[in-house]
Amino acid sequence: MKRIYVYSVAAAIALGAVSCSTSGTNFSYEDKREAALKKAAIAFVDNTVIPTYHAMADAAVDLAELCVQIEASANANAATDIVASGEGTLSAETSELLAQACEKWYEARKYWELSEAFLYGAAGDYFIDPHIDSWPLDAAELQALLDDDNRMDKMDAEYAGSFLGYGLLGFHAVEYMIFDIYASTDNTKGEVRNVPYGRAEELVFLTAVAGDLANQCVRLEASWSGMENVSSEKQQMLTDAELEPSFDYGESMRNAGQGGSKYKSYLEAAQEIIQGCADIADEVANQKINRPNTGTNGEDLSYIESPYAKNSKQDFYDNIVSIRNAYEGSHEGDASVADYLATVDADVNQEVLDAIEASLSAIEAAPAPFVNYAGSSNELWEKATDECNRLKTALDNAQTVIGQ
Repeated sequence: MKRIYVYSVAAAIALGAVSCSTSGTNFSYEDKREAALKKAAIAFVDNTVIPTYHAMADAAVDLAELCVQIEASANANAATDIVASGEGTLSAETSELLAQACEKWYEARKYWELSEAFLYGAAGDYFIDPHIDSWPLDAAELQALLDDDNRMDKMDAEYAGSFLGYGLLGFHAVEYMIFDIYASTDNTKGEVRNVPYGRAEELVFLTAVAGDLANQCVRLEASWSGMENVSSEKQQMLTDAELEPSFDYGESMRNAGQGGSKYKSYLEAAQEIIQGCADIADEVANQKINRPNTGTNGEDLSYIESPYAKNSKQDFYDNIVSIRNAYEGSHEGDASVADYLATVDADVNQEVLDAIEASLSAIEAAPAPFVNYAGSSNELWEKATDECNRLKTALDNAQTVIGQ
């Protein structure tokens, strides 16, 4: 398609003031695009990525500390809290700590889902995404682990992070240990665990995987903000776990086109932002929702995110919000790729904006908890699948347009 070099006053404002070089030559179309997308990339890093990872890391560190306290409390109240039969009631102290841990899990989980539009960079390069967000939990392997004295004697956050499989790590491992896995289907929200732990090894495992989760979340924050810009406590955590980031992803995107950056241009950075959005739209539609909603075999029916916390619907919703934040900006007035697309092809940009809102509305209208509808081919969840697929198509169109 032939490019038409016509700009309205509004477009000129969105692209930034157009100046001339000392020779009197106007900036090229590509220069104007780079100037606009530089603003978008910097705002994306500083106002979306780093604050999201910072909040997630803070919540994950708090969650890990609560799990340490749960283990200590359960051991101190072993007569009621560690019972091989699994029968009885937890002590009031341990129950309260578990309730706090569940709330902190929801908090950390929300920020993780709000980050899933940018699973490239550290999340991909360090394999943090599968490390902390694989599901379902491998219950059979967990039992084998708890029975293995050799491995359990070594169990701590660093050992867990280095030697356990993804099915025993991350958010869903912690979820399995602190929520009631037998909660009534009548409840729309997960319930706090209310029965004793069957053995002390379960508490050792909980503390280890929660500590590893915190380490991985802190690594994400440090990887985008710079090691020197996280707290001394977080720096020490990464040093102890030998997880210091080897690359500053925030600086790389802020300084696209310069030496040391992985991006040859701000256009490349913007294309990665859009692709990250498209990837999670596709995953929400076809993996997170459609596969368990329409599945007919055991594997698909168990392929449900956050089933014990009954948080699946919120997970999906927050994933689409992560797309909105990445594409439009997290705050009013943030420069964004949407701003630039609006000056290039307003119809395509509006298609994305409309598809984001339609996806959010469809998810909000679908019934919860999602785990109750596995295999039901629920029509409202099918509609949510369709809307998320339309969003993926709209983002693909935006990807095509932005490089023209």
